[in-house]
Amino acid sequence: MDGRFSGQLGGAATLEKMDTSRATRVGTTSIRVASVPQSHVYVRHLSPVNGSVSVLDTGAVSVTRLPDPVPADGAKVPGGWWPPLMLDPRWIAEHHNEFDVFHLHFGFDAVEPSVMADVLGELDRHGKPLVYTLHDLRNPHHPEPGAHEEVLDLLVPAADEVVTLTPGAAEQISQRWDRSATVLPHPHVVPPGRFAPRETPADEFVVGVHAKSVRANMDPLPVIMTLLEAASDYPDMTIQINLHDEVFVPGNHWYNPDFGTTALALSRHPYARVRVHDYFTDDQLWDYLRGLSVSVLPYRFGTHSGWLEACHDLGTSVIAPSCGFYHEQQECFTYDFTEDRFDPDSLVAALAQAYSARPAAAMWRDRRVQRLSIAEAHAGLYTRVLDA
Repeated sequence: MDGRFSGQLGGAATLEKMDTSRATRVGTTSIRVASVPQSHVYVRHLSPVNGSVSVLDTGAVSVTRLPDPVPADGAKVPGGWWPPLMLDPRWIAEHHNEFDVFHLHFGFDAVEPSVMADVLGELDRHGKPLVYTLHDLRNPHHPEPGAHEEVLDLLVPAADEVVTLTPGAAEQISQRWDRSATVLPHPHVVPPGRFAPRETPADEFVVGVHAKSVRANMDPLPVIMTLLEAASDYPDMTIQINLHDEVFVPGNHWYNPDFGTTALALSRHPYARVRVHDYFTDDQLWDYLRGLSVSVLPYRFGTHSGWLEACHDLGTSVIAPSCGFYHEQQECFTYDFTEDRFDPDSLVAALAQAYSARPAAAMWRDRRVQRLSIAEAHAGLYTRVLDA
């Protein structure tokens, strides 16, 4: 999932500071969840806004998610600590008394199948149920699907409960693994204080293509060139191209001087605006997205998107590719873009639709109600796997 934003990391306390007893308040069941990772914005927003208990038909349930253990080098990636120490059979062996349910979301990009098998074996050894939320049928960071699919072939059959975000993904899970997945929508991404009505449309219609660090599933150039050509048909359109400065740093994992040089050269185009910068902070990201009229996702493969959810929160239109299930997450415009094909005309048509539309920003009261429902669904799910 592409919702690994910069700056969106919660504070991470050490496990030693946590109460390791399974406390039970009067009339309330307390469940401790080891989430991987806890600090990602998606995971943090699976809890009620005010931290209250979830009231279910079976009674009140309080869910506590363990903070992410901090690696010795303190290394982070956007969305969590790296590597996630909970995805280590030794950590599970040493800390299994501190959690009741293990819930995996992200963070196993570099985990070998043999290690994941050991993780699953250690959970089974200690009788800890596994919940797996399948965000990515195809890992957006892997150029080839094989390694991710090997791990999925272990996780999906082994999980006590499988969750995903869209009906289309659930259907794929059913077809590939004969598992029934619970479909729960993606919660809001933007914080409550950032929800606000869209301002009067600006004099400039800004189309954003955020190339980030040009990860494996991105192919921005054909998208950008098509948009630049189409922009000449509009009186007020600017194509804004953003990329991270690390693509110019030799030795960096994301070093990509060919794309960087090509992107910079586009700054001479009359309809282009090129911005090179470090990872945005949260506030910078929200300002950037709200400043766009439409955000175009240049993905040739993928499944779901946190970026799309943030745009929905802020009232920024999205043009999403036909791959994956972005169109099932939120209302958006689509164009034909996959690993095998690109239809420029479909992108031009989607641009015309987006130009004529002026969507309203999401309302916090609606997202708050949805978040409460999602929190209750997870509390019920954890209760179910513990009672099984």
